[in-house]
Amino acid sequence: MNRTTVDIAVIGLGAVGAATLYHLSKQGKKVLGIDQFAPPHELGSTHGETRISRLAVGEGFDFIPFVKRSHEIWDEIYQATGEKLFYQVGGILMDSGSQAWAKHGSEGFFERTVNFAIASDVPHEVFDAKELKKRFKEFNLEPTGKVYFEPSAGYVLPELAVATQLALAAKQGAAIKTHTKVLGLKPIQGGGVVIDTNHGIIEAGQVSISAGAWVKDFIPRFYKPHFKVCRQILHWLPIDSGFYNHDSCPVYMWGFGPNPEDFIYGFPSLDGSSVKMASESFIASHHADTVNRIISQEEQDAFMNNKLQGKFNGLKLEVLRSKTCLYTVTPDSYFVVDRLPDFSEVLVASACSGHGFKHSTALGEAIALELLTQESTTLLKPFNWPAIGF
Repeated sequence: MNRTTVDIAVIGLGAVGAATLYHLSKQGKKVLGIDQFAPPHELGSTHGETRISRLAVGEGFDFIPFVKRSHEIWDEIYQATGEKLFYQVGGILMDSGSQAWAKHGSEGFFERTVNFAIASDVPHEVFDAKELKKRFKEFNLEPTGKVYFEPSAGYVLPELAVATQLALAAKQGAAIKTHTKVLGLKPIQGGGVVIDTNHGIIEAGQVSISAGAWVKDFIPRFYKPHFKVCRQILHWLPIDSGFYNHDSCPVYMWGFGPNPEDFIYGFPSLDGSSVKMASESFIASHHADTVNRIISQEEQDAFMNNKLQGKFNGLKLEVLRSKTCLYTVTPDSYFVVDRLPDFSEVLVASACSGHGFKHSTALGEAIALELLTQESTTLLKPFNWPAIGF
């Protein structure tokens, strides 16, 4: 049977895995990336054309250093390769104002965002629905509503970001095995990990697992209930001429009710004729392999009627296409980045809880540093097992 030996293996090459492999490949180590598919692909959490990025992260103050550093890395990659991964078009967070609402486990999400912006010196403005209407004609925010505007926000191109980082990793000496399914991990006496795959055995000094919605295949049974895989639906709708222009419309998020699903987010148009918009769902699926990838007409109609009706101008209420995406969620929507108890050669980096892409390349950088130094990185401590209540 084939046998490969490496210093560090990265299992799962989506947003975090591709970034981890890229940063590891800079250091002259023998590193290997493994993925059961051929990233970028549409079966996990890293696809769908765009992802919102914002510096004042209402989910928690611990995340802000990662998104700030990610913006720097996106620019470094652009300067080095000419691949523009991040577009700074500005971003707005809208609050309908009728009642308090939470997002990704954070109560009072609007107020937290504003407070974090102030504490982190993130340039921003706060204004009312009347001012919003003057600036951005697309939105019909209630008169009771309030708006947070962040000029430094924008969107990242997820597929291009993954592909570019993997290409850079390969150029810098990393090996990549796609269509390779990891069947199991076993410790080596004296240190190291045996990785059993459908294409042979791999021996690694250390392993970083960034398998996204497949994380529960790799963790102890008593941790599994703390990770929930949730099916999401992304929709593309047609627009009227003159609306959602790329040079005048920001990315946007809108909380309009007390439930986690009372939420919409979207983007300016990339093609001049349609926009991508979505809500969120937190219904647990059994396993990533068995998630229903078919979107029904009823689901599309419910999105238009329950989420969009009366809230937007210049939007035609018909769905051009829809795609599924996956969240992997913890109870408090925090990340999990830590070594496995009793198997310290294996580090788990997962459960980005629906807000991970904006942090991903800086998260990969911090994970790479921890693997290379074999010392705990301060920025990652809030995401360790004890810190998150396991």
